[in-house]
Amino acid sequence: MPVPALILPLLAAAAQSAEPVVVTGHAWAPFISPMGEPFRARTPADDTLANWFLQADRNHDGALTLDEMQVDADRFFAILDSNHDHEIEPEELVHYEWEVAPEIQVNSRTRRKPGEAKPNSPQSGHWRRGPSDDDELAISDHRRRGRDGGLQGAARYALLNIPEPVAAADTDFDRGISLAEFRQAAAARFNLLDSNRQGRLLLEQLQALRSAIQAAGPRPRRGADQVDMRVGNPLPPGD
Repeated sequence: MPVPALILPLLAAAAQSAEPVVVTGHAWAPFISPMGEPFRARTPADDTLANWFLQADRNHDGALTLDEMQVDADRFFAILDSNHDHEIEPEELVHYEWEVAPEIQVNSRTRRKPGEAKPNSPQSGHWRRGPSDDDELAISDHRRRGRDGGLQGAARYALLNIPEPVAAADTDFDRGISLAEFRQAAAARFNLLDSNRQGRLLLEQLQALRSAIQAAGPRPRRGADQVDMRVGNPLPPGD
């Protein structure tokens, strides 16, 4: 029998016996790092904030310093700077917003945390309007963005109230972010998080901050006495 005739049956048998490749996607909320990098959970037990912290804590001493945060910013900058010209240009910024972290877009639906059950009451911020989850989530997100002063963009999944953390590093407004600007932003954001001026950030401290932000809920309307305790760039006053 010719050689090709022998090979074809073997390939067919191998294809039939091979295990199917199964790819599972999860529409869970990511954690957006202070510099804008998304960290996504693979299981409901994953702590995405801890995943970022352990990556940034280069010497693994349990504390994140300013130098370590800037080194981590340098690493993420190199990922975004796809043409390696030492600047994040408008095209690379679009790639970040649409491909790397699409959850930060203003029109994206708010995602729940891994393992978090779907709210089913008006008090939770979701309106019941029928059986469609898409309708429900879209209405919820519309309320957060437009009516009750809720967090926007990346701030919904982050420690800082910065809706677009990469673009926000463009301090000279020239539509490009240099490495120096990105490192300067890392230092400023470290200082925002290091409210006690200890010179280091602990994971437990950041986890407590995230819990406090989530518990704070929407920003109060204009005229309310409550102080907005969320950290970062302020949002415009509510109506």
